[in-house]
Amino acid sequence: MTAAFVAGADVPLKRRLKRAERARQFRALGLVLPLLAFLLFTFVVPLAGMIWKSADDWEVPQVMPQTVAALKQWNGQGLPDEAAFAALAADIRTAREAGTLAVAAKRLNYIINGYRTTLLSTGRKLKEQPAPGTAKATLIEIAPAWGERESWTAIKSASGPVTSYYLLAAVDLTRNADGAIVAAPPDQAIYRDVFIRTFTIGFGVTALCLILGFPVAYLLANLPTGRSNLLMIFVLLPFWTSLLVRTCAWIVILQSEGIVNGSLQWLGVIDEPLRLIYNRFGVYMAMTHVLLPFMILPLYSVMRGISPAYMRAAASLGAPPTTAFLRIYLPQTIPGIGAGCLLVFILAIGYYITPALVGGAADQMISSFIAFYTTETVNWGLASALGAVLLLSTVVLAVVYGKLALGRQTTGGLKN
Repeated sequence: MTAAFVAGADVPLKRRLKRAERARQFRALGLVLPLLAFLLFTFVVPLAGMIWKSADDWEVPQVMPQTVAALKQWNGQGLPDEAAFAALAADIRTAREAGTLAVAAKRLNYIINGYRTTLLSTGRKLKEQPAPGTAKATLIEIAPAWGERESWTAIKSASGPVTSYYLLAAVDLTRNADGAIVAAPPDQAIYRDVFIRTFTIGFGVTALCLILGFPVAYLLANLPTGRSNLLMIFVLLPFWTSLLVRTCAWIVILQSEGIVNGSLQWLGVIDEPLRLIYNRFGVYMAMTHVLLPFMILPLYSVMRGISPAYMRAAASLGAPPTTAFLRIYLPQTIPGIGAGCLLVFILAIGYYITPALVGGAADQMISSFIAFYTTETVNWGLASALGAVLLLSTVVLAVVYGKLALGRQTTGGLKN
């Protein structure tokens, strides 16, 4: 009787516990929801828009719909039929009247240099729709380029709704008249070198930050709390100043009449000013100074949690200080080293202001080209494609770091 009563009373209790758990989860979700919405609209949506822009190809289908439809049946060999020429003439006249011909001309000019001139001049000279059966001869007479197969393959390749043109161009590839992927012409193949330069500067700055930041973090982690907090203020002090101001300060310091050259000349070390700015040296100096705190802070947080008992135990067992540091202390700092290097490298490869101000023409990183295509030529497709490649490289690096960190957690941090 008693057992039955307890069993019967247990059911409502379970339900109440489940309802309480669901209510707790909903409250937690409500607290996190504003942050998720913020990340969605300020991070995920812009990234998705950038990726879509790198493949979106709307200009030619919107401006020249009849031509795009007529070329669907064309196999790309020889010239298209008379109907395609007539459709092109009709689209050119319609687009010129609507004022949208320049939009398609700009897009096609990315594929063939001079296409803009051909299309716009045809629009000016084509006063009326050619008579049936004469569109081909009329257009070729106006612009001989319409008698070349490449002019038509360009329209067909830009017929949308998506394209691989921008993404291929971002890695110095293109498609030939037959649609095969080939290397871009030497005078257009610049982005691989820029990416290599970007990653080289990123790795160099990361290495310098690690070399300079590790001793500082070690000192801060092993000092008494009062002194450590006082010195930490100097580490955080650069965050109180604008990035632009810090970069301009390096221009003042490193220029020919700056503090460094002036001091060296006053001491008699050099006779002529050294070239310390508008080159790779200036980029490394300024970027290392700006990004150094991002290396020190992760290292400090990890080192602060390492007990001094490990080093004392190693010393009591007869290990020399160097051996104890390399085999006991250093392996425990690997998570901080990895986090700091990843953070600094990701920030470094996306820098724009600092290389633009203190670097030379051969020191500009990929962000400068993204800014150029965004603000100067308004080539959103190529700018988005370059950004997408940079994003992909960052994601790959983060995944590799995650795999290595997971493997280290699985195998353990210390070696015998």
